[in-house]
This record gives sequence, C-alpha cells and structure tokens, in this order.
Amino acid sequence: MRKRKQLRTRGKLKLSHYFQEFKTGDRVAVIMELGVNPKFPKQIQGRSGVIKNKRGSSYVITMNDLNKEKQYIIHPVHLRRLN
Repeated sequence: MRKRKQLRTRGKLKLSHYFQEFKTGDRVAVIMELGVNPKFPKQIQGRSGVIKNKRGSSYVITMNDLNKEKQYIIHPVHLRRLN
C-alpha cells in the first residue's frame, strides 16, 4: 500500500474521478486517493464490492469480510469501476 503520491502528482485530483457516477449493482474496487483524507478502514484498500445505493455524494458499498457481509460509505474519488 502506498503512503505517498509521486512528487509531480502530489495535491492533484482528477475531477472526473471526484464526480464519477455509479449505478446500483456496479462492481467497484476501493483504491485510496492519497490527496483526499480517506474516511474508511485501511484494511479494505484494494478489495472489491458492489454498490448498494447512494447516500449524499457518497456510495454505500457491500463487501464480504471473511463470512460476514459489511457495508461501508465511501466517496467516489476512492472507487474504480470493475468490468
């Protein structure tokens, strides 16, 4: 897991990632954007889940943690769409 961005990209955000839209049922991967303070546990970095619904500007993601299904509320700047 990276702890820093590269020097040339430090502080920069792609606005297309910040304002991206997802539909209910889309599969996404959780990738931390280091320019924005992530508000979710570090152990879910790199894991994938399914979009359940939208809450404000963030999305509710359901994913399995061992045998339990858990829900996390994550801003779309930290999400990447999976095919």
